[in-house]
Amino acid sequence: MLLALDVGNTEITVGLFRADELARHWRLTTHPERTPDEWASLMGNLLLQAGHSPNEVRAAVLASVAPAVTQSLSDGVRQLTGAPMHLVDASSPLPIRLDVDEPLTVGADRIVNTLAAVERYRADVIVVDFGTATTFDCITADGRFIGGIIMPGLRTSADQLTRRAAKLPATELTPPERAIGRRTEDCIRAGVLFGTADAVDGLVGRLKREWPGTGIPRVVATGGLAGIVAPLTTSIENVDPHLTLHGLRAAARHLQVSW
Repeated sequence: MLLALDVGNTEITVGLFRADELARHWRLTTHPERTPDEWASLMGNLLLQAGHSPNEVRAAVLASVAPAVTQSLSDGVRQLTGAPMHLVDASSPLPIRLDVDEPLTVGADRIVNTLAAVERYRADVIVVDFGTATTFDCITADGRFIGGIIMPGLRTSADQLTRRAAKLPATELTPPERAIGRRTEDCIRAGVLFGTADAVDGLVGRLKREWPGTGIPRVVATGGLAGIVAPLTTSIENVDPHLTLHGLRAAARHLQVSW
């Protein structure tokens, strides 16, 4: 089996693949202070609770935008499984082209999103990834990443708002029924969620107007909060929550990893 890890600044998404099937998946909080032993214990417990032995993992593939976590997590997975760890970054030999001014600075998550979008949709695509940051990845059908947009993430914005404003309470990010809030919590939820949805629609419109060629890109959402925001937008056509994990699995195939 293949263990795929997408390491973000706030969360780590983990997928366990049997061949090309995503058998199990988990979301973990990113803790830079964890030691390799702690990562090995945590990952081992997840596998055992899911009915799998760590010995079933034949290989692991990792994309990370959190360097402080990468080494200890990699060491922990190797310690647990004995399997080789394969890192995906801008230098990996993948069948995509980073057609931007500074290709080596493109985040690993955007690289595997590009690979997954090309293989799963075979069309021009805008991938909207809702994470610590909300990223818009512009991808052409022939496998070019042509750039995009990075804006503050939904939860990042909400946390910053309640942290900076002493009288504003932290609130659960569930969609409000209306834009005119009658309570402070409803006002925050309307501002954060509707504000994000409208920002997505506006930015997607700008990207489409600048799109090269005559095609109209498909808009696909992924990330932990995609299911909350997508229904509030008019521009998102599909929600593909495990797109990044499938990109990691595809990257492992192209890197000739066996599992």
